[in-house]
Formats: sequence, C-alpha cells, structure tokens
Amino acid sequence: MFDDRRTTRTFLSAPPSVTSLVAAVLEPAVAVGLYLAVVAAFDEPILRADVVLCLFVVALTFPGRNRFGDRPLNAAVDISVSWLGVAAILGLVGYATSSLQFFDARVLLWWGLATPAVHWIAVYAGRNALRRLAQQPGERRSVAIIGAGALSVRMRRALDARGVDFVGYFDDRADERVHADARAQRLGPLARAAAYVHDHGVEEVYITLPLGSQPRIVGLLEQLQGTTTSVFFVPDVFGISIIQGRLQDLQGVPVVGLCETPFTGINRLVKRGSDLVLASLVLLLTAPLLLALAVGVRLSSPGPVIFRQRRNGLAGEPIEIYKFRSMRVGAEPDDAQASRDDPRVTPFGAFMRRRSLDELPQFVNVLQGRMSVVGPRPHAVAHNEQYRSLIKAYWVRHKVRPGITGWAQVNGLRGETDTLEKMQRRIEYDLEYLRNWSLMLDLQIVARTIKLVFWDRHAY
Repeated sequence: MFDDRRTTRTFLSAPPSVTSLVAAVLEPAVAVGLYLAVVAAFDEPILRADVVLCLFVVALTFPGRNRFGDRPLNAAVDISVSWLGVAAILGLVGYATSSLQFFDARVLLWWGLATPAVHWIAVYAGRNALRRLAQQPGERRSVAIIGAGALSVRMRRALDARGVDFVGYFDDRADERVHADARAQRLGPLARAAAYVHDHGVEEVYITLPLGSQPRIVGLLEQLQGTTTSVFFVPDVFGISIIQGRLQDLQGVPVVGLCETPFTGINRLVKRGSDLVLASLVLLLTAPLLLALAVGVRLSSPGPVIFRQRRNGLAGEPIEIYKFRSMRVGAEPDDAQASRDDPRVTPFGAFMRRRSLDELPQFVNVLQGRMSVVGPRPHAVAHNEQYRSLIKAYWVRHKVRPGITGWAQVNGLRGETDTLEKMQRRIEYDLEYLRNWSLMLDLQIVARTIKLVFWDRHAY
C-alpha cells in the first residue's frame, strides 16, 4: 500500500494542541456569550439582528489566537487591539447598512467594554492553570540531548522554558571540549545513549549533532528505534541568514526552505490587496495636495513636474518609479544621493523632501504593481551593483517589491547612506522585515511613517 514513495509523506504537520483548540473557540465564545448575557441583563429580547451580529462576531474572531503562553501585559494589549479592530469593522458595517438602530446603545457599550476584560481574565486563568498542570509529576516528560555543544545548551534552555525533566547530555568528546554549561551533566558517550534511554524510560531525545556527523546520527537513530522514546533532530541553522524558513513535503521528499519570499499563497493576495486599498485611499485623499504640489514644482523652476528614476524592482528587474521633481533639470543623476543643503535641490523641492511629499507619485507605481506601500526602499542601480559584493545577502531584499516606506526607514535609517556601515544597518532591517512580515507589521510601519512625516529631521 505504501510502497509507492510518491504517495508517502515523509514529514507531517504537527497536530494542533488542546490549548490551541481551546484558544480557537475561546475568543468567539466569550464575545458571543457576553453579548447574550448583557442582552439578558437589560431584559431585552433576542431578535434577528442580534443573531446576525453574533454570526458576524464568530466569523471575525474564529479561530482565536493562542495567547496562553503570552505575558499578561502582552496578552492584554493584543486582546485590546484585536477587539478594537473587530468593533471598528462591526461599527462600519452597522453604519453602512443603517442597522445600528436595531441595537440598544447600553447593550453595545457594556458589551464592548466587558468583552476584552473577560477575555483577558480567561486567558490569564488558563495560563495559570497550564503552569500548575505542567508542574504535576505525570505531566513532565523526561528528556535527553545528544551532543554537548552550544546548540545543545541552547536547546536545553528552550526545553526548560517548556517545563521538562532534563536528564543530561551524551557526547563522545572529552569534558574539556564540550560546552562549559554542559560538562556537569554529561552522561557519557553516544554508545551508551540508547541503553540509558531504555533503562530509565527517557521519553524524548533531541539530537543536536552537526550534519557532518551523519553516519553517527544514522547509527544512533537505529539504536534509539529499539526503544519507545520520541526522537527529534535539531539542525544548527543559527549561523545561517534564513529568510522565511519553512519545511515542505514535496511528494514524499522533505525540503527545507532557507531563503524564500514571505509573499506566497494567501500572503501574496493579502499583500497585493492591502497595497491596492492603501494606495487608492492615499491618492484619493491627497488629490488636491498632489495638484498643488504639481503646480508648485512647475512654478518653482523650469522643467517637467515628474522625475522618473530607474531602479531594481521585484527579482532585480529594472523598473521606472516616479517622484515630484525636487532638483534643477539636469542635476539629478540616478546614482548621486541627495545630501543636506544640496545645491541641486530647489527651495520648493527642499520643502517637499523634508516631508517626503516628493514621493507621493510612487503610489501610482503601487497601483501599477511596480512597488508596494511597505517594503525595502529602492536604491540606485549603481549603488545596488556596488553594495551587492560588499554586504552579505544584499540582493535578497529584491525578493519582494520595493516600498515607499520600510522597516529601516521607521527605525531611524532614512536619508543619505554615505557610509558602508549605514547601508549594512539598513540591509539588516530590510532582511528582518522579510523574516517577520505580517499585515499588522505593515500597518504599524505605515502608522510610524505618518508620524515621521511631521517630526523626522533625517529627510532632506
């Protein structure tokens, strides 16, 4: 039945935990349950509009996020922000459909205030219950680690945070060659590991040996499969600059992704959809300002209103981006960065650059699909060629569309990058953005950018 390896999956997704299932149901259950309780408290009947509202709430909150492992303050902030988003959506829908009249204002007010508070209390109680449960002798799993290096010690600390009974390390090296924090708990060489695991009923074994030790790993795995212990392999990836690392199973062949774009699958649709919505809103709301700036550019100096720049876009492909012209005609070479008090900049151009108003036409580039609202800022083509050989993983930033604003810019790295160190720091932030992308991160960057437009002094 399973002889055809094309139909056999080598790696399976871990099943969701019981706490994840509880968390998925908890958020909608608290919101709906509290709404019905408040309605009953005010002696109001449950009408069709109430049922529709409850269905909307379930659709918006299920599945709930697992916050049982979060710190209480972090959980409180996350719950409040999430609930404010849900309330805003419900309010907009109610206003657009003129259905707010069907609800008692007192019910909505008490419900809106009580839901995040009760949700946090439930999460806090669940967090404490899980901690007490983890301290029970029958719930703590015994664990051994194969290897006694830096990765092994790091794994030990991670396991301690989970709550386990750690028995020790196995390593063939002498004490003076293993990690200092592992010496006191080294149980012996690898040859003794399987027998020790069997005799002491060790429930989990984590192998932290380097990939160069594959023959030893294979032999050890064969010995451990003569026991009932669960075996896990921990690859040493901490010395590698991993972007969106993930494990895939391609027709039974395990594939480890080391450098991938965050915008695959549904993330690609979310990113493009948010770009279209944000860019359309900005262009609509700033239309009078765009017209005024265009007139200002035309009157301040002779030449075209729009300046076109050649940049590298997605996958390094050449693109053309737009800006309001802020320099005198003939004084804007693509590879020369503007500096403070740059004589090429016109007085009106200096005003626009201080508030980044010259970049507003790039929202048109977003609608064209050349740029994103948020992403690594595009550098001059000549600078890309210069720095790609000087800075590690420099070109990885081109795995996504360049952005009008980015994680580096809201962390103090706007303006001129006149040293290699400044460019290196900017690239570090760009790569951090790729590793940690989420829609909430994009919205946070947009919000911080709006603040910088009015208070930042690094743009010129």
